[in-house]
Amino acid sequence: MAEAAEALRVKFLSWLGGERRAAPKTVETYGRDIAAFLGFLTNHIGGEPTAETLQNLRAADVRAWLAQEAKNGAGNATRAKKLSATATFFKFLHKRHGIETTALSLITRPRAKRPLPRALTQADAALVTTDIGDASDSAAIQARDAALMCLLYGAGLRINEALSLNVGDIPSAGNPMRVTGKGSKQRIVPILPVVHEALATYLKLHPNPAAPEPLFVGLRGKRLNAGVVQKTLRDFRHLNGLPEHATPHALRHSFATHLLSGGADLRSIQELLGHASLSTTQRYTDVDTDQLMEVWRASHPRA
Repeated sequence: MAEAAEALRVKFLSWLGGERRAAPKTVETYGRDIAAFLGFLTNHIGGEPTAETLQNLRAADVRAWLAQEAKNGAGNATRAKKLSATATFFKFLHKRHGIETTALSLITRPRAKRPLPRALTQADAALVTTDIGDASDSAAIQARDAALMCLLYGAGLRINEALSLNVGDIPSAGNPMRVTGKGSKQRIVPILPVVHEALATYLKLHPNPAAPEPLFVGLRGKRLNAGVVQKTLRDFRHLNGLPEHATPHALRHSFATHLLSGGADLRSIQELLGHASLSTTQRYTDVDTDQLMEVWRASHPRA
């Protein structure tokens, strides 16, 4: 058990690149992460770590390493990646060298922070809903795209929820719409007059506006594909100088963020979006706070 831990690291990398045929970049990354871990142990125990050191590793030692990584600026995602590399190293040690430790199994993997939803400004969201039709020469497609974007921003639908609608799902003016979301869960969504007007305009040009037919259709009359919508908006944002996060889903984020900015409560927004958990909806409070801070930094004379 006196073999140096560094020698075991070299053997591991040879196995990883040879038998496992990992990409050279992967081998390099694993090698660097494990070297950093062993370097920490050197300072932690006051000497070069050996196979015996690794055998007797404690959960407290691993936590101390992760804490130092965090202190050095490593986020949860980075620390989780390094912990994963180290865990793979220890699996190799157990299988090939009989070195077994329970330390890593006692560590909860750091959870990467979910990125905040990125909403458009109210002006940019309005531009998409009013001018998206300019991307086509066909009156029917112009009306279709305008109605779809109005629905995404005006009702907060997911793109797949909107595209799964049939003509018969559109309510009469002043009535809400029933939407089927994730897990086949249904919710009631109010339809703004401007959204209903856009839908009514499109239905007049719909190639087959019978109740059981798909609401949004492509050139061949089949249900519209999400990829076509994403490309249309991608081309539109490039032509109009909109940010890269101007996507169909960003319109849903914009719906929630702008409602929150206008004073809507989280429970109501949760119902409108069809979120199963309020914690998912609460992410929009962080978005709103970030936007307020940006306004403060740009406007306050002492910022």
